[in-house]
Parts: sequence; C-alpha cells; structure tokens
Amino acid sequence: MNKKTKNFNFLPMTKQEMQLKGWTELDIIIITGDPYIDHHSCGAAVCGRSLEADGFKVGIIAEPDINKNEDFTALGSPRLFFAISSGAVDSMLKNYTANKKPRRTPNARKTSIPDRALIKYTNKIKQNFKNKPIILGGLEASMRRLAHYDYWSTKIRHSILLDSKADLLIYGMGERQLIEIANRLKQGKKITDIRGTCIVKNKINIDNYILLPSFEEISTDKKAYLKAFKLIYENQNPGRSKTLIQPDAKRFLIHNLPQFPYSPKELDFIFELPYQNIWHPTYDQTGGVPGFKDMMQFSLISNIGCPGECSFCSIFCHQSRVVQSRTPESIYLEALKLSKHPDFKGTFTDIGGATANLFLAGCNVWSQGGFCKERHCLLPEKCPNLKLNYPMAITVYQNIKNIPGVKHVFIQSGLRYDLLFGNDESEEYLEYICRNNISGRMKVAPEHTDDKVLKLMNKPKYGVYKQFKKAFRKVSRKLKKPVFLVNYYITSHPGTTLDKAVNMGLHCTSKNIMPEQIQDFIPLPMTLSAAIYYSKTHPLTNEKIYVPETEEERAMQRALVQYKNKNSEKYIRKALQKIKKIYLFKKFIK
Repeated sequence: MNKKTKNFNFLPMTKQEMQLKGWTELDIIIITGDPYIDHHSCGAAVCGRSLEADGFKVGIIAEPDINKNEDFTALGSPRLFFAISSGAVDSMLKNYTANKKPRRTPNARKTSIPDRALIKYTNKIKQNFKNKPIILGGLEASMRRLAHYDYWSTKIRHSILLDSKADLLIYGMGERQLIEIANRLKQGKKITDIRGTCIVKNKINIDNYILLPSFEEISTDKKAYLKAFKLIYENQNPGRSKTLIQPDAKRFLIHNLPQFPYSPKELDFIFELPYQNIWHPTYDQTGGVPGFKDMMQFSLISNIGCPGECSFCSIFCHQSRVVQSRTPESIYLEALKLSKHPDFKGTFTDIGGATANLFLAGCNVWSQGGFCKERHCLLPEKCPNLKLNYPMAITVYQNIKNIPGVKHVFIQSGLRYDLLFGNDESEEYLEYICRNNISGRMKVAPEHTDDKVLKLMNKPKYGVYKQFKKAFRKVSRKLKKPVFLVNYYITSHPGTTLDKAVNMGLHCTSKNIMPEQIQDFIPLPMTLSAAIYYSKTHPLTNEKIYVPETEEERAMQRALVQYKNKNSEKYIRKALQKIKKIYLFKKFIK
C-alpha cells in the first residue's frame, strides 16, 4: 500500500478514488439516496465498512440523479452485486407530508431523492448493467417487503421486490445478511435461504411454512388483508416464527425467517469500524452536509431495537422488539476517541437509541434470541422479567463526562416516560439525567390524552403520563433548575373522533399547553396503525375502528391541539359546529 492509499480513508465514490486504494474493480457497489457520511448514523457507511472489514472492495454511489446515467455508471460494474437503499427514510415519506403535499425542507440538497427510489434506482442499474445481482435493503425495503397498503397511492402494492424486479431483499438491520450474501456469491453458492431476506420463486420447494393470502386476494378483500397482516405480525420472532410465502400472480414471495438479534460483541464491532466521522470530501465544495455537525457528528448510539411495539412505529418490524445494547467499554472508547477529534468542542449531543433509557435493558427470553408471544414487554405495565440497568447506565454517563475536555453529555433521544418513576432506581435515574444529561428539554411522547386511542396506539394510559409528570415536577423542584418537557402528540390516529380531538384540545388549553411537536398521523407501510387505517378494523381483535380520513377533518383535529396558530380558528369553529359544541369556542379562542 502506497502513501496516497494510506491517506485516503473513505470508501471510494469515483474511479480516481479507487485508484488511490490501488483497486481496479469493486466487489460491491452500494447505492443510497442519502449523502455519504462516513459515520455510524449513515447506513451506507455502516454496510460498506462491515463488508470492507470482511475483505471486500466496496464503493458508494450517493444521491444519484435519476436523469443521469453517468451517476450510476461512475464506478463501473461490481464483481459481485449492487446493494441499493433509498436511505434512512422511505422516499415517499421523505418527499410528501401527511396530507400528500410535496415537502418543503430548509437547506434542501441539490439532488433530490425520487419517489419510490428503490424501483427507479433498480431500473437504472438494469438499463446499464445486464445480469448483475441487485440486493435491496434499508427501511423502505424492510417495510415494503410484502404486499402492503400504500397511503400515497391509496391501494395495496406488491412487495417492492416484485415491483422493482431486484434479485433479493434484505429486511431488518442488514449488515449480517450483506456479509453472508457476499461470501456465498463469492463462493458460487445459493443465496435463497438466508435469514432476514426475501426472494421470489416460481414454485415452492421448502417445508414448514405459512401460506399467506395472495396479493390478488388481499388487494380485493379486506378480510384477506387482515388475515395476512395478523400472520405477518405474529411471525417476526426469530425464535418462534415460520417462513412466510405470499403468492403473487404465478410467483411466490418467500419471506425467510427473521435474523436473530445482535450480541453486544457484534454491535461493538459494527460501531468500532474505522469511520472517519465526517462527510466524504466531495461535499466540501458545497459546504458539507447540513445538520450533521450540529446533531450527529458527536452523538453516541448506545442501543438499537425497542420493545414498545407502538402501533404507528416501524421499529418493531425493522430493528426488532429486542433491545440490543453495546458494551459500556465500547461506548467509552468511542467517546474517548471522539474527544480527541479536532472539531470536538466538549459536547456529546446525544447518547441513546430508539429509546435512550432502555440502554442495557435485558430479559431471559431476549437472551435466547426471541420474545414472548403471549404478552407485551411494557404493557399493560412493564413485565417483571424485563430488567432495566439504570445504575450501569449512569456509570457509563459519568465515565464519559469524566473524560478530559468533555463538558456535556446530553440525551436527545426519546425516553420512555413510564419507566422513569415508580421505584427508587427509576427515580434516581430520572434525577440524574435531569441534573446532568438534559439540556433543559426532555423529549417524551404521551401521543394522546384519550385512553381508547392510546390503547390502539399500544401506549400507556394517560394517567401513567400524569404520574410521570408529578415525579418530573418533584425532581425539577429539587434541582432548582429549569427543566421542561417536550411532549410529542399525534393527531388523527385511527380511533380519534372529533369529540376525542376536542377533549384533547380542551385538556391542552386548560393546562396552557401549546404542543410544538405535533404529527398528523401517517399510515406507514406494514405498521399496525396502517392496517387499521386501511381496513377500519383492528387486525388482532377484529374490532371496528373509526378512522378520520378527509384532509378537512385532519386539519380540524390538528387545529384543536395547536389552537394558538393563526390559521386554527376557522377549523376549530368548523369542528365544534360539526359536533354541535360551538359553545366551547371561547375555551379555545381566548
């Protein structure tokens, strides 16, 4: 390896950069709709570095322009396969609001991701490269891996593997699958039976599977759709599931068994790969990637996965219900390394994951590679077998804070509020993080105030949130420092009638709460809430559910909660007139 090679430490994005590494051909080319940031928050970097560590030559094509062939041919043809992801967010969600209007994002990048990016990227590769395997992965692939309801087209769509005509789809966290695929292809072996993947076959030649209703059935019969959803939902457990097969025309979509959770050692390995912790140099000429240095560069990921199973959330079907944590030693060593970075100013902006206070949580069932079928981990209350490890988490935070040059270790990730009170360890943890790790604003997600809606969301009753607020106020008074709650709410979720929305608005006005963090409900593919939205029926109980569907009603529900916004008055009036409660108008418009 020559001197130039040693100095270029990124995965190549051009043939000139391949030459710097002494490479004339790549084994794998990763295509992503996101910018290439060599950091563990960037999926392309994580996958690329994981493959590189296993001895493969990997290049990255980031944010390709769908109208330019040269963007897709820049690195030539890979020896093994193309791996395609739309990025960290589903392309339709990234491009459109809850009301299906094009999103206007500040600091928008020059190259935008196309709608249904996986399909369009795959088509471009097929146009330019014949007979090269194409592997789909990332969140968009994961949540569209089987036939699913698509909110933006208001219809049932085929598996994106079929729509794109790619060769294989990875679902869930994909590092392990990618390495296995690469090694099997290198050895000339088949890749049809790898856990955490989907493939298409012309005939069924496996045993011990569950036959789902066909695409044709679920696209015309909501009862068949509900049956399929229930079977899919119940077969996400790595230790207790069966292979799922879904007929589609004359083909069969084979949904192989889920991958087992990562061990702490595996997670440590992934996060300790030689990331450069900055965007690729190609972005220097345009000022870099907006937001990265402010939020992500000096953040620490401590855990992935979440046992909450919130009905509207993708994590259950993507990262798993099992919490997977890094070891304290690995996180400390990463923090120590980052503290010596020339751009480090003394602040770690976040230490967390899908749920920050589940770091180091454990369960005997999880340790066996699965989770319980019979009950939820956190509802109707925390399972006694789920052990939190707050004392060790505090030790980790303290050790990082004691690194020379470190001034602050913040937690910006969401916190599960129902686990922050009720016993000494929880309340000691709450007090500790409020004193040391919260920069004045703690993010929690009550989501709604109506218990029936919260049950549909698979969230705790609102009384639990009230109990937490009492514990939080007690801590705030004790600390004698301003600490505030940032409350996340969802409007127009299935089950929310206008009456329930009015009651939530009245609650907010009575407490002088003006929530900033409001999300109009969006039915994300393969989530339980999307299934309810589409069918107006709960697929696990067959209960009929009211669904607010029209743009006007969704606007009314949002206005009732954000009652101080200048455009809310007319919608509040309409809502109250519709339910014949106009006498409440002055309670909203004071």
